[in-house]
Amino acid sequence: MSGYCDIAPGHPVHGHYHDHEYGFPQRDEAELFERLILEINQAGLSWETILRKREGFRRAYHGFDVDRVAGYGEADRLRLLDDPGIIRNRLKVDAAIHNAGVVQGLRASHGGFAQWLDAHQLLDGRPRDKAGWVKLFKRSFRFTGGEITGEFLMSLSYLPGAHRDSCPAYRRIEAIGPYWRRAERLAGGATVASAKTPRRTAAE
Repeated sequence: MSGYCDIAPGHPVHGHYHDHEYGFPQRDEAELFERLILEINQAGLSWETILRKREGFRRAYHGFDVDRVAGYGEADRLRLLDDPGIIRNRLKVDAAIHNAGVVQGLRASHGGFAQWLDAHQLLDGRPRDKAGWVKLFKRSFRFTGGEITGEFLMSLSYLPGAHRDSCPAYRRIEAIGPYWRRAERLAGGATVASAKTPRRTAAE
């Protein structure tokens, strides 16, 4: 059960993200890349800190244009590490640049980031659980541990658990069709295991 649904609705920072983004399906490459980078930068910090700096991240990372970020050199690394509008952590900055290159490669191998995610929804004929996703992400990306990967996938509806069943956002997502429901259909009705990470709260 998501405590985020208790605190976020109507909140000046969390409200819009909870109501219109968290747990909703998304396909756009820049949006997916942004979500991944924001989740990576949240490690060790509160989600509210990240949301307050979101516009700063968008400016600093050129709107999360994958090709621009993949092409960053040392001058851009130094620029980012000197930018108070984002999280100035070398490991996180380096992960963003590296992961942009990974996303470029996914275009050639699968047609794009969203298509790569789609292609890995099942594992051995069953919906891929969080542990399976974490292993996959660690083989492919940098700075993608369990909580980061779990929240990234819940935020995009590849794993259930973003909202409690009674939340209006949950009902809107169900009407659209979350990706974890599609995985269940592809697997012939086998259910998706909920991610075992603590549910996001405003204080996390």
